[in-house]
Amino acid sequence: MSEEQNPVSTLEPESASEKKTLDITQIQAILPHRYPFLLIDRVVEIERKKRIVAIKNVTVNEPYFTGHFPGYPIMPGVLMVEAIAQAGGALLLTEIPDRDQKLMVFTGIERAKFRKPVTPGDQLRVEVDVVAWRTTAVKMQGNVYVGDKLACEATVTCQLVGRPA
Repeated sequence: MSEEQNPVSTLEPESASEKKTLDITQIQAILPHRYPFLLIDRVVEIERKKRIVAIKNVTVNEPYFTGHFPGYPIMPGVLMVEAIAQAGGALLLTEIPDRDQKLMVFTGIERAKFRKPVTPGDQLRVEVDVVAWRTTAVKMQGNVYVGDKLACEATVTCQLVGRPA
């Protein structure tokens, strides 16, 4: 996809105080994930190479609620960690001009803690801060909130790799 066709090219230089947002179409232009594994619906804040805040609306229609758990649906904690990684991936990939040829993959998860169950009807606020950023790798601290309650926290590391042909 050419930059002219792509609804999200790399972000333009901006002042430190300027924030960017992304809708679902723009997120899908950045991330390769699709239903049922795309776990961010909207980006409400981006500070280039520093921070991203994304929203995930959790509905009873999520396929994992069928078996986790019947009669008491709870979002699997590992999917909250995945939402942290996807938000971080969106942050990193906005800086990559040839992102159509790249993937962001997990290389580590540290200090993951699950503080509150997430159930249908909740709205997740996924806040991710960059701890370290190298050319093709990033370490991020993520927190997932439901309202003002911390539901999940984790430190994740990810690596930028080429997509298989």
